Amino acid sequence: MSRNTVLLAIAALVVVVATQSFFIVSETNQAIVTQLGEYRFTASNPGIYAKLPFAQTAVYVDRRLLSTDATAQEYLTLDKKRLRVDHVTRWRIVDPLLFYVTVRTEAGARARLDDVVFSELRRELASQPFDLVIAERREQIMGVVTRNAAQQAVSYGIAVEDVRIKRADLPSEVQQSVFDRMKAERSREANRYRAEGAEQAAQIRATADRERTIILADAYEEAQRLRGQGEAEATAIYATALEQDPEFYSFIRRLEAYGKLLRKGDTLVLPANADLFTFLTQHSGSTRSTQPTSAP
Repeated sequence: MSRNTVLLAIAALVVVVATQSFFIVSETNQAIVTQLGEYRFTASNPGIYAKLPFAQTAVYVDRRLLSTDATAQEYLTLDKKRLRVDHVTRWRIVDPLLFYVTVRTEAGARARLDDVVFSELRRELASQPFDLVIAERREQIMGVVTRNAAQQAVSYGIAVEDVRIKRADLPSEVQQSVFDRMKAERSREANRYRAEGAEQAAQIRATADRERTIILADAYEEAQRLRGQGEAEATAIYATALEQDPEFYSFIRRLEAYGKLLRKGDTLVLPANADLFTFLTQHSGSTRSTQPTSAP
């Protein structure tokens, strides 16, 4: 074997020993060092650390905020309604050694966390009615689930930061029946509003008709009163005129009767000595008696 080959082998061995003697911890992870499967120390801060080559092994774990997007599961609410919930859990590793001993990998941690969160969600949703879960108490439910899951996750070296419901839906097989029931309820509400509106409209119309009747009655009463006053004044005037010249008054009244009775185009058949023509015949006779005898 030549000298150069020996030097290259020594250099390669030195490089291998150097790479096995040091390891780097970045800002995004942390590491635990084991020697033949036994724990030695934890490297939590970023930097370069030394270890025994080949005998000690560095196991890295992530120090960043991690998330678990679980598959949707069905739950029963307090009023026995089925609800399909899809949740997401955010967590971080705070005790690398405990994490490594209990779950070893992130996949194992996600499986344990899913079991814990599913259990807490099932228990909490079973104590709440369906409508409050959907409308009002989601934040409260998530706070309780997060707190209880965090208490259990401590035993795995994990700190649960938050649990959130991404989506809460009805199962597909019951959605249509729920929609039909909602439509029936809305239709019933609409009919009730229409009935109330019709009742109010009838009341308004009745009030308006009553006010109209009262107004017409008052107007008729006022008209009759004014008509009576006018007729009384007319009667008084006629009486005064009659006292001053009864014959002239009778003549004027008879002319008014002629004007109302005898109109253009009308034909009236009466005997010549009818009382209606008294003034005409009297006036005609007096005219003939006053004419001179020599008139033609």
